[in-house]
Amino acid sequence: MPLQPQKLGTALHETLTLHSSLCRREAGAYQKAIQSGDDVVVACTQEKRLFAEVAEQTDKVTSVIKFVNIRETGGWSKDASSAMPKIAALLAAAHLPDAEPVATVTYKSAGRLLIVGALDKAEQVAGLLADSLDVTIYAQGVSPGQSAAQERQYPVIAGSDLSVKGWLGAFDATWTKSNPIDLDLCTRCNACVAVCPEGAIDLSYQIDNSKCTSHRDCVAVCKVAGAIDFSREPLSVTEAFDMVLDLGIQPLMALHAPPQGYFAFNASNGLASPGLLAMVVKLRDMVGEFEKPKFFNYKQKICAHSRNETVGCNACIDICSAGAVKSEKSRQQIVVNPNLCVGCGACTTVCPTGALTYAYPRASEQGVRLKTLLSTYAKAGGAHAAILLHSQVAGQQALEALGRAARLQKTVRGVPANVIPLALWHTASVGLDLWLSAIAFGATQLAVLVTDEEAPAYLEGLASQMQVAQTLLNGLGYAGVHFHLVRTTSVMGLDASLQTLSRGQPKVPPSPARFAVAQEKRSTLDMALDHFMTQAPVTLPESIALPAAGTPFGSLLVNKDACTLCLSCVSACPASALQDNPDHPQLKFIEKNCVQCGLCASTCPEDAITLQPRLLLTPQRKEARVLNESQPYQCIRCSKPFGTLKAIESMLGKLAGHAMFQGAAADRLKMCGDCRVIDIYSAENELKITDIR
Repeated sequence: MPLQPQKLGTALHETLTLHSSLCRREAGAYQKAIQSGDDVVVACTQEKRLFAEVAEQTDKVTSVIKFVNIRETGGWSKDASSAMPKIAALLAAAHLPDAEPVATVTYKSAGRLLIVGALDKAEQVAGLLADSLDVTIYAQGVSPGQSAAQERQYPVIAGSDLSVKGWLGAFDATWTKSNPIDLDLCTRCNACVAVCPEGAIDLSYQIDNSKCTSHRDCVAVCKVAGAIDFSREPLSVTEAFDMVLDLGIQPLMALHAPPQGYFAFNASNGLASPGLLAMVVKLRDMVGEFEKPKFFNYKQKICAHSRNETVGCNACIDICSAGAVKSEKSRQQIVVNPNLCVGCGACTTVCPTGALTYAYPRASEQGVRLKTLLSTYAKAGGAHAAILLHSQVAGQQALEALGRAARLQKTVRGVPANVIPLALWHTASVGLDLWLSAIAFGATQLAVLVTDEEAPAYLEGLASQMQVAQTLLNGLGYAGVHFHLVRTTSVMGLDASLQTLSRGQPKVPPSPARFAVAQEKRSTLDMALDHFMTQAPVTLPESIALPAAGTPFGSLLVNKDACTLCLSCVSACPASALQDNPDHPQLKFIEKNCVQCGLCASTCPEDAITLQPRLLLTPQRKEARVLNESQPYQCIRCSKPFGTLKAIESMLGKLAGHAMFQGAAADRLKMCGDCRVIDIYSAENELKITDIR
């Protein structure tokens, strides 16, 4: 790759010197730079460890040192000669400050480990961990033809109905202790195994009740130890552990993203696997105090999950692969457990109101990074930029593998010159607001690279959101495909997908936007949409019909014949899209605020409300309009309005045949609350409770 320091320096507004062996014979230049006090960006990640060691051995280092990969992502490509604008963009983004610190979540582990599985295999694994961890084994029988060690080196528990919940440092294991053999008293003398005529006792020292026919020879032979008692009542037991290693065939915690400190490995085919070795290494290091960022912020006030004991939006609960988001009915809200949250951000991506927002990094910080990448790319002469969002682990590894393949194979082209990679903690953490902002800032396409890391629910959520985003842009007159979900299973497949991005040139606004991405999702969406509408290449339609799934925009259709203007929908609306009129019976609606959560439709007692997913493009979108109104119903005694004509007529019709609402009682239904009381006490022919003897 022929780097051109002068052109790069012009794009970055600094003087650059080209180094070809900075980590070897030119290390002195690196040492001098990190002693200058200025931030230092090293455009190489291969020797990152060596650079760190050099920095440790250098005196008076005051610079902040950052690393960026321009080799596999730009230099090792068949388009390397055209990759200079992209390299300038990557270097400019590397100069940006790190994300602002946020609140942290703390884990404390004392090293209490529970190993669940066949006793013989659990004991083998325990031998690798017992020198640094306090191991307890939950025995699930023994492997065929195997037995437990004669010497009992670790506490062994057993029973039925084992369940585990919690996280690193705070796991609770609950099981029912129902077997006649008490493993705490058992001496593993094997006398019971030898004497049992049915073979109901295996070498995990538990009795299979389906085989036992009550000979009780085992009780007699175990008289001294007293470990066997068939009259013992079942007992529910709960114990606390810091970590869990599950060797069972079916994991106890069947989550795509299990909690910190829980590891599952199917040991039915043996223990000889690199996967188990990696778990053992991690477990040995999980003793002490650990911190992670609190990845989310939650504003209950604008949450569309529940109002008035009615559930509306469940998007965050349905998509969470870690089981961290729950509905709390008593508080009419969701609760996110920060200890279980793995920081994927999928809940923030599908949240229609912005009640859940991603905190580390913030949306505003990601917006600055996108704007820096795209503005620098354009300034350096780049065209048709495509942003490629990928994860820091599997996604990064896939791109590096593609770069190496392009270096060595003639059939692989590598990352195209117009494709700018941007690493994320998790690909599901960025959604509709930032995707549309990227197009507004100058990108022609945006792709999300997904691997086996992502849960199936995440892929469905991303695809749904992309469909909404694409429908919006196409409806505004921007033809072509702007958004792509790139699923990679091989280097060749990834290469083919990225080459599609290099050839695509969908329609985009002629001038990039200048707005700053806000932390509030709806504000960013409004600014991006305003930019697209202002520069739309065609005459805008009145509205754009949107997919029903995942859309945060829409209107409401009200059946005026059924609606009685009870206004229960107004109190249920979390976004203030529905409003009343204190001076006249009216139901008003501001479409800009509607998030299509469905709480109004679920709350309506007459089933008079239907959701209409769409984006209204006229000025009326931001104005309050009347969905339904009625004449006020006046009290027949004092003429004061106290309800709507529709509501009172509906009530009178429903109670017309009721024996208690005939004659004067029926007339009272037409009175206001004050007059109704007056009429009851002033009626001379009315039977009163004081008249009853």
